[in-house]
Amino acid sequence: MADEKDSTQPKQAPKTAHDDDVAGKAYDSRLMRRLLTYLRPYKLQVVLSAIATILKSACDSAGPLLVMIAVDTYMAAKPPEQLPWLARQLSHYPIPPMRGVTLIAAIYLGLLLSTFLLELMQTYLMQWTGQKVMFDMRSQIFRHLQRMAPAFYDRNPVGRLVTRLTSDVDALNEMFTSGVLAIFEDVFTLVFIIAIMIWKSWPLALLTLAVIPAILFVTRIFRAKVRESYRRQRAATAKINSFMQEYVSGMSIVQLFNRERRAFNDFSAVNAENKQAWTDAIFAYAWYYPVVEFLSSSAIGLILWRGGEAILHNAAFLKAAATLGLHPDHAPGFFGTVTVGVLIGFIQYAQRFFRPIMDLSEKYNILQAAMAASERVFKLVDTEPTILSPAYPIPGNATGSIEFRNVWFTYDQQAAKAVAPGLASETWVPDPDIEWILRGVSFIVSPGEAAAIVGHTGAGKTTIISLMMRFYDIQHGQILIDGVDVRDQDLSALRRRFGVVLQDPFLFTGTIADNIRLGTGWITDADIEKAAAEVNVSDFIHSLPLHFDEPVRERGATLSTGQKQLIAFARALAHAPAILILDEATSSVDTETEHRVRLALSRMITGRTSVLIAHRLSTVQSADTILVMHKGQLRERGTHQQLLTQRGLYYKLYQLQYRDQELATPSPDPVPSTA
Repeated sequence: MADEKDSTQPKQAPKTAHDDDVAGKAYDSRLMRRLLTYLRPYKLQVVLSAIATILKSACDSAGPLLVMIAVDTYMAAKPPEQLPWLARQLSHYPIPPMRGVTLIAAIYLGLLLSTFLLELMQTYLMQWTGQKVMFDMRSQIFRHLQRMAPAFYDRNPVGRLVTRLTSDVDALNEMFTSGVLAIFEDVFTLVFIIAIMIWKSWPLALLTLAVIPAILFVTRIFRAKVRESYRRQRAATAKINSFMQEYVSGMSIVQLFNRERRAFNDFSAVNAENKQAWTDAIFAYAWYYPVVEFLSSSAIGLILWRGGEAILHNAAFLKAAATLGLHPDHAPGFFGTVTVGVLIGFIQYAQRFFRPIMDLSEKYNILQAAMAASERVFKLVDTEPTILSPAYPIPGNATGSIEFRNVWFTYDQQAAKAVAPGLASETWVPDPDIEWILRGVSFIVSPGEAAAIVGHTGAGKTTIISLMMRFYDIQHGQILIDGVDVRDQDLSALRRRFGVVLQDPFLFTGTIADNIRLGTGWITDADIEKAAAEVNVSDFIHSLPLHFDEPVRERGATLSTGQKQLIAFARALAHAPAILILDEATSSVDTETEHRVRLALSRMITGRTSVLIAHRLSTVQSADTILVMHKGQLRERGTHQQLLTQRGLYYKLYQLQYRDQELATPSPDPVPSTA
């Protein structure tokens, strides 16, 4: 086919402008304040984790200080006047050097053990809190999605919504578990290290900090590169999710038309974008960390150079300081306060000092990812549902009546915003520039009556039943169910009145019983069995190994279209609806299954109002009234025989479907059996 002519090289992925392309700020106080509200139920765990973080930073910073004391007090054999204050205090006690070194080593080991326990506590608490926040946030998003009207899903691809619920929430979890408190830990560690270094020798501390401007310059370039790579990663990830969702769902069509190579090339283009974005980010990390390592090693070299010089000239300076009456602790410059232990400790502090700086650069990316993700998540959560229950709902009379009064409707949301919803006023004039789907439709379906809606494709048949259940709001007129406007009724109570069987039945993963019950608690196993028997699907179900407990895979992949349709009939019947709607419910089934459905149809519509939509007129001939739609208008209404007598639109539809029967039958207006 034409696919064989397609190039095997990945082409450039199409550019789409959407919110996944936005990288976001590294920090947004408004978004951060809102994110922190999710931590309120777990503030005890957060406080304990923060305390553990501070104590852990202090324990980490105390290690090199103990090394200074051990070297200067018990290994260097320095006179007391050359020792730091804490070392001089320890030297007052007549402890053998080996015992002193062992004591300090034990203290060091205790600090390491404390660091381990504090890190275990901090990691567990924040991971636990992060999972709780993810659970709460995903529950909130899913509840919000359930409240959104179908018009929202008409505008938003499923793949993008799945990305909000998965990848974006994962990014927020990483911020809570590895971002905010980790940043505080790095900051506290830097503060402790700088304070100790200044205390021990401020000149050496300044040498250590001398390379900070160069590191900040390199980090600025690194962040710009990674920010751009991150933006492209997020956009490519969203494209991959949307592409996979669409093409996996339509894989049968791809294979039917031999479009595998074309689909693979399209996917390769999107996948190549993602790969290139990650490659650029990896390259940025590849040069950033070695540069920072080189600068930190340069700082250590400066410390060795100037600190070693200070130690070599230490004795001469102390002699001069003593002549001037200057105490060693208050000696200026590089001398007097620098010992071998201080030099070793400074080298260790310098090695530890640059590690949090590199970590902060990594946390910058986590924070930026979280800010971008939170902006997209909150944009979704802040999207208000367009269809809500009224504050004071009015219950219907439970009769099952349906009435349309001069209903005008369009799917064009922008045009709809310019139209103020109104009632059936005589002065209202429709805008001729709007593409109206329904144009002044008015009809009544009495309680217990079976009504059928027929017409060409696009006439507005399915739109009518969507408006009955208030999936969309009309722009003008009124729709009354049980004698009350649908806009004045509680949505749950309104939709509970309906049982719907669509042309394309949808089954969920679970069992057959689960798909019939759909979580409705009052439906018993006996009700499920009765409903299945009434729609003639009980024999098939009992032929399965596990009967009603037989597993159903995604979208009922293991069942035929007819079997899925019959289960959908049983689902609708089990919920005992007051109004039954069948939207092309028999158009996708074989003749035998349709015969079984039509036999059950008379039992299903008994005692309830029914609305049948069908292209095949054989399905609707026994209806009490037939509504003929044409280009959004109700053109004819009557029984099957009355409409044939009028010889209008319905008669033409009938002639098209039964021309062969007309030629073979001598009767001028043959009416097929309504059995």
